[in-house]
Amino acid sequence: MMLFQAIRRRAALVVALCMVGVAPWAVSDEISEKGPAILEKNKDAVVTIMLVLNQKMSMPGRGSQDSESQSEATGTVINADGLTLISLSTVDSSAIMDAMMAGSPGMSGMTMETDVISAKILLSDDTEVPAEVVLRDKDLDFAFVRPIKKPTSPFTFVDMSDTGEPGILDQVISLNRMGRVARRVHSASVERIDAVVKRPRTFYVPGKDPTNTNMGSPAFMLDGQPIGVFLMRVIKSTGGGSPFSGAQDNLMTVLVPGADILDAASQAPPFKE
Repeated sequence: MMLFQAIRRRAALVVALCMVGVAPWAVSDEISEKGPAILEKNKDAVVTIMLVLNQKMSMPGRGSQDSESQSEATGTVINADGLTLISLSTVDSSAIMDAMMAGSPGMSGMTMETDVISAKILLSDDTEVPAEVVLRDKDLDFAFVRPIKKPTSPFTFVDMSDTGEPGILDQVISLNRMGRVARRVHSASVERIDAVVKRPRTFYVPGKDPTNTNMGSPAFMLDGQPIGVFLMRVIKSTGGGSPFSGAQDNLMTVLVPGADILDAASQAPPFKE
């Protein structure tokens, strides 16, 4: 009986989709047809940022400890000069630590400072371009990386000046560059928008299905129009609780619109002469 009911429900769903003129396989076909073209057009604008970081962590009464580490982040190039947006959380995890530890017993006074010792932009042809972090915005999780010297040839970039606005349950295409284990190939994933937040700033909340989308990955409408970049939204908690509960309540992956990205990018300092 339960199997019969399940079959009936599935059949009813197919009938309903067909009644509104959308075959259940139509969206899948559209993605498989348009997704590869979006990837091919924009993949060179999705780069790997290679970082060497120095982190200093301190706690009252326990002194401080310094450590040096190497890190990689996915970045989206947003103009011809090579200005690239990555998630600040991949450079400076202090905001995440603050969100996790806020109100937690015994964690008061813990601080973390991160300095970028060196940065490189790794292009699709594996060229390494010496770079630097030129701008940070902790509230929006922005870190902008740019070549140290003004490039003689323009970078491939994602034009965020005319962006799309997905709605709830819309599917979007995200692009990513994978790590060394996958020979740094570019990949495309499908994300579905679960919610649209309008105030105080607009951002889109993706679903939680596991994909290859990283912080710093750009997203596109199915027609190829850019939307923005996936970043981390972090808020501070004022209540108690464990660090794990803080992470659950105060951290979220969001898709930040291109307009906010360009507004922040306009504040980047000029190249040094």
